[in-house]
Amino acid sequence: MKRNFTINGDKFTLFISEAKIRKRICQLAKKISRDYNGSIPIFIGVLNGSFIFFSDLIREISIDCEVDFIKLSSYGDAKISSGNIRLLKELNCQIEGRDIIIVEDIVDSGLSIEFIKNLIMKQNPKSLKVVTLLLKKEVVKINFPIDYVGFEIPTYFVVGYGLDYAQRIRHLKSIYRLVEK
Repeated sequence: MKRNFTINGDKFTLFISEAKIRKRICQLAKKISRDYNGSIPIFIGVLNGSFIFFSDLIREISIDCEVDFIKLSSYGDAKISSGNIRLLKELNCQIEGRDIIIVEDIVDSGLSIEFIKNLIMKQNPKSLKVVTLLLKKEVVKINFPIDYVGFEIPTYFVVGYGLDYAQRIRHLKSIYRLVEK
C-alpha cells in the first residue's frame, strides 16, 4: 500500500486505509440489509465515482435487490465542483412504488445528490434513502439527511477508491488526501 504519491505536482498522503474501508462497508451493508429485510430495493449507483464502493457494498448486501446507474457531470477535471449539473445517463428502471437507495462515493456541497433526489421523487418511489462512503458535513448544503454514511471527513480533496483526479487514480484501494502546500 502506498503511503504517499505525487501527481501533476500535487502530493497526496494516505487518509483511509483499504482495511478500514472494507470494515465500514460490511457494517453499512448489514444495517441496510436489516432495514430492507422483506423488500427488494433498487440500488442506484452514481457514476463514475461510486462504482467501486457500489460493487463492494452490493456484494455484502444479504437481501435480494436490483441495480441501476445514473451518471451526472459537475466536476469535469477540476478539484472543486462547477455547480453546473448535467444528466449524462438516465435510469433504466421503473421507480414508481419501489424502495430506492442512491449510492454515492462522496457528498460535499450536496448539489448532485439534491439533483438526483428531485429527479427520482418525480417518479413516485415508495421510499428514497441515500448511502455515501464519504460525507463532508462541514460544507453540505442540503435540507434532508444522508441516511447511511461511511465516514464523515473534513473538506479535504480526496482520491482513490473510485474518486478521481482528472479521471485518473480511481483504481487505488485506499483513499488519499491532498497535502496542502
